[in-house]
Order: sequence, then C-alpha cells, then structure tokens
Amino acid sequence: MNRFKAVVFDWAGTTIDFGSFAPMGVFVEVFRQFGVDATIAEARAPMGAPKRDHIKAMITASRLAAEWARVHGAAPTDADIDRVYEIFVPMNEKVVADYATLVPGAREAVEKLRGMGLKIGSTTGYTRSIMERVFPVAAAQGYAPDCCVCSDDLPEGRPGPLQMYQCFIDLQVWPAASVVKVDDTPPGIAEGINAGCLTVGVALSGNIVGRTPQELAALPAEEVQALRAQATEVLRAAGAQHVIDTVADLPDLLIRLDQPG
Repeated sequence: MNRFKAVVFDWAGTTIDFGSFAPMGVFVEVFRQFGVDATIAEARAPMGAPKRDHIKAMITASRLAAEWARVHGAAPTDADIDRVYEIFVPMNEKVVADYATLVPGAREAVEKLRGMGLKIGSTTGYTRSIMERVFPVAAAQGYAPDCCVCSDDLPEGRPGPLQMYQCFIDLQVWPAASVVKVDDTPPGIAEGINAGCLTVGVALSGNIVGRTPQELAALPAEEVQALRAQATEVLRAAGAQHVIDTVADLPDLLIRLDQPG
C-alpha cells in the first residue's frame, strides 16, 4: 500500500459494541440517581465526546438543564458535572466488558489491513480505567491494536486532535494524510479532520443507527436503507470523506483509494 501507513479506529460502535449500547443505560441510570429522567436519545446525542464532556453536554441541554433546576433548585454547575461523572465512571466500568463483542468482520478486516502493511491505532472517548476492562475481552477475540489513546490520557480529547497526535507518535507514522481515522460519531470524525487525516465514517454499526445486528436483520431492506442514509448524512455533515456500513468494508475501500489516478 502506497498512500496509507496506519488506520486509527474508534472503539464502541466502530470495532466493538455494535450499536454502541454500553454507555446508554449508564447515562440514563446515573441521571436518575440525581432525580432527573434522561431519555436514550438524549444520552446518545453527544456520543463520541470524552465522557465528562458528554455529561456536560447532556446536563446543559435545554430540557435536562430545566429539569435539573426544577429538581435541585438551581441550574447545573461544574461541580454538578463532576458529581455525575464520578458516579458514571465506575458504573460504566462494571458493564462495559459485557458489550465488548467485536463488530462482525472487524477482526478479519484488521488482519487484512495488517497484511497490507498498515499499523493499527485507536482512540476513544472512554477513560483508561474503562478501557482496561475492554482490552482483554477484545484481545481474546483477536483484536489488539498497536496503541490506544484514551480520553483522560491527555489534557484535551475529541473533537480536538491531540489523541490522534499521540497515535502518530506511538505508531511512528507521518504525515497525517497517510493516516485513516475511522469513527461512528461526529466528534470522532472531527478528531480525524482536525488532525489532518483521511476520515471514514461507519454508518450501520454506530451510535446514530443504534441497533443490534439482529434488529437490523429483522428490518425490511428499505428501512435499513433509510437508517443508512440518515447516518451517512450526519457523518458527511461532520466531515467524513467516505462512509461505509461497518469496518468490515474498510480494506476494500482503502485498496480502491490506493489505486493511482
């Protein structure tokens, strides 16, 4: 392969956890512990951001902020965000491994990419303490990237490029244009754009569609196409240069892009 040196994958909704379900129930439950009912849609909206930023986006959204003020007698503060986050992280640690099944075809895709001479990195909106529960489960299924940069490893996470820059160092690859960032969320796509990488969105396995493989298989083809089109529109609007269904489709895409002319 001439054009590309490395691929940097997201985790939930991209290489593991088809539909990105692990954090959803935790976000809803942790807000419930503070007397505020959040919906799954509200929990999904900021997906891809570092988890403290995710909580901040939820708690300051108009409906939830108003509900928080009604329950607690004042608008949410940074201290409130910290309180929610401190409960969220250990709750997510407890359940994340249960959702760490590889996306179908992910292991085979990574093997093909390695066979093409590419290095494999990863970034995530999860903290390292959460990812420590994921690494052994993914490795047991045959997926162990060359590096993983977590949201709390650096002073700033997505949509900024710092986690990608750390991947460049860890993988010893440059220029940025030779690295492909693959993600299912707008913040993760923005991370790749801001780092100067080629960006590829994954539509059907990700947070935007939010369905299991079994749920998708049970839907009529036209409904699946509508979901694909919706996710593609969101990812393209975020700046994704290419959109595929799942990471299983990535090797063929990169082979086509590597062709001269």
